[in-house]
Amino acid sequence: MKKKWYDYLWIFSLTYLILSFFNILFAWLGLICFALPLIISIIHGSKGYCNKYCGRGQLFSLVGGRFGLSRKHDMPKWMKSKAFRYCFLVFFFAMFFLMLWNTYLVFAGDRTLNYTVKLLWTFKVPWHWAYHGTLFSDGVAQFAFGFYSVMLTSTILGFLTMILFKPRSWCVYCPMGTMTQLICKVKHKEEKT
Repeated sequence: MKKKWYDYLWIFSLTYLILSFFNILFAWLGLICFALPLIISIIHGSKGYCNKYCGRGQLFSLVGGRFGLSRKHDMPKWMKSKAFRYCFLVFFFAMFFLMLWNTYLVFAGDRTLNYTVKLLWTFKVPWHWAYHGTLFSDGVAQFAFGFYSVMLTSTILGFLTMILFKPRSWCVYCPMGTMTQLICKVKHKEEKT
């Protein structure tokens, strides 16, 4: 089967992680991965982004499938359950809003810029090399550090589940996938009424 342009979006995900590693302000590009799935699901009522355009899912398929780094086992039933997916979505957004709150505090001048990336929402890893000041407010950099923490943590979780289970296991409980699925359900109910 002939490859299409969107079959190479895994390069965007990999490039994003690498560029942000060296200059944290590139982390702002990750907002594309937040906005596009929502926009596509709202406009088209489908999970088209997840199924076609998600570079992270493609990266897991490539590394886990083609390069054989996945055990290719089924995930436990509890990880596929609605309860787990919805709880993970709530937890994920709680951490996201906490990150936004910390960004607000830096913008407001109530807190100084924290040059760390928080892995797995727990471990603060010094990340001084990635930011040396710019014309922008420290709040801009604080958002980037926080957002990169979210993106890097979810990528690590994705790689762990890719290794332990099937290559795209992350996609089963991905918060954006769960959110777009909820949007699609609401949209389809509205169309029926």
